[in-house]
Order: sequence, then structure tokens, then C-alpha cells
Amino acid sequence: MSSAAVRLGTWAPGSAEWLSARSSGLGGSEIAAVLGLSPWESRFSLWHKKKGLAAPEPDNDAMRRGRLLEAVIAEWFAAEHPEYRVRRTGTWASRLRPWQVATPDRLLSAVAGRALLEIKTATDTAEWGEPGTDEVPVHYRAQVLWQLDTLGLRRAHVAVLTSGLNFREYVVDWNLAEAEVLRTAGREFLDTVERDERPDIDEHGATFRVVRELHPDIDDVEVEIEPALADRYRRAVAEHKAAEAAKQQATAEVLDALGSGRRAVVAGESIAIRVPGRGDAPPSLRPSPIRSTPQKVSAAA
Repeated sequence: MSSAAVRLGTWAPGSAEWLSARSSGLGGSEIAAVLGLSPWESRFSLWHKKKGLAAPEPDNDAMRRGRLLEAVIAEWFAAEHPEYRVRRTGTWASRLRPWQVATPDRLLSAVAGRALLEIKTATDTAEWGEPGTDEVPVHYRAQVLWQLDTLGLRRAHVAVLTSGLNFREYVVDWNLAEAEVLRTAGREFLDTVERDERPDIDEHGATFRVVRELHPDIDDVEVEIEPALADRYRRAVAEHKAAEAAKQQATAEVLDALGSGRRAVVAGESIAIRVPGRGDAPPSLRPSPIRSTPQKVSAAA
């Protein structure tokens, strides 16, 4: 590993030093956004953060939960795998591509060689496949492959604790074809940052948040916009209202069909579930997660 990567230091994720080390490069948690795969970050929002035009994501409950449970899950993994020495590691950069940065959760050492351990928590397991396989959500797969490629390692274990306190393990092996997709996409993205080529606005929630951040003030002036944009906005508003009305009607029909039942199913597949209302409110309907087929990074890109 020492020949493939150089250790930059050990800093807490989100600290000023950690952010500085990643400012001109790409970390494992960022490459999924470059590919348009991240649920939390868009290419647009990441680009603006790299340019210093948008603030880093503020700390939230999910982040705090992950930090607090990380040590517990690492200890759980160590207890299941006495063949490994499980230890903390720092932030690394590839010797061949210094802009490729990784901060794995743990480094695993054994007689057979070294590996990585990535630690996750999951409230929704729809995108997770059978334990023991490599069927992890594609954005996590991109992160793990990026870390392996940065450090020059071949295997990563992914340990996840679900909302039901179930401990699961997955194994992801380095793959050259997928690694090359990541390298190419990462380099092209950083080139757009250097050339000041802003990505297009997309439908991602992170993009919407950043656009709002970019213009915090309100000046009492009129701004002429393109007729095509005005038409698209009006059409989207109308379609949203129609979709909300259709959803409300379909929800009412499912509730009516359920009666006092709890779950709506089709051919054994859960479609929706009735959940108690708050206080004196009657039960409401919550859609069941749609189980997706695990993807490879090359296929998703």
C-alpha cells in the first residue's frame, strides 16, 4: 500500500484540516456525486463547494448517528473476524493521481494481506442484497472502489447495522473496469472546476439547496426570463398539482381497499402499510420501499 498511496494525515471528518486536504481533490464520498449516483450530493452542489461558493453540508442527525455507531460496528466486525487486526487509519492520496483522496473507516491487516473496512448504518435496506455478496447500494460501491483504487488494495469489507439492529457484512473487490470509469469521471469533473465550467442545474435536492444559497438576498427588481423557462416552470407547477391530486386519490383507494388491514400486497410483494397517526389522528398510508437491483458502477455510469 505504501507504494500506491501517501498518507496525508489523520483528521476528524468534516474538520478544517480534513476539508483542506480534499479541497483540490476528490474523496470517496464525493465520487458518487460526480457520477450522479449520490442521494445526498449532486454534481452541481459538489462543483460549487469545490469552488468555495457553497458551504459544506451542516452536521445533522444522520451524520451524528453514523459517527457514534462507527466504533460499535467496528468492534462487532472485529469480534466476528479475529483473523484481522482492525485499526483506524488516516487520509490518503494516490501517488499516481494525487487528486484521488480516500479516508477509509478502518484498515484491516492479516497474514494474507491488507483490506479495508467501510462502516455504514441503514434505515432502508431495499438497495442492499444478500449478506456476504457485493450487492451494496451503487453509491457506496463507488465510494469503496474509489478507496481501494486510491490505496492500491484489492478487497473491502462493508459492515452495516440496520434499523432493526441487524449486523450485515458484504465484500467488494477492486475492479479495473469500474476503477477506470471512476478515474475518468473524477478527472473530467475536476477539470470543469479548473475551467470554471458550471454543471447544468438538475432535479437533485442538493442542487435546489445550493441555488437557494447562492442568492440569499432579495432585491426589489424585475428580472426578465426566457419564455421557454417560464413555460417549463408553469407546466411543472401544473403537473405537480395534478400528480399530488392523483396520489391522494390512489392513496384513498388503497386505504379503502385495506379496511382495517395493515399491509397492501400484490403477489406477496408489499406495496404499502397503514401506520398509526399522531395523537388522535387516524392511520395513514406509507409506501413500501421498492427493492432495486444492485448495480455496478460501470453500468450506472
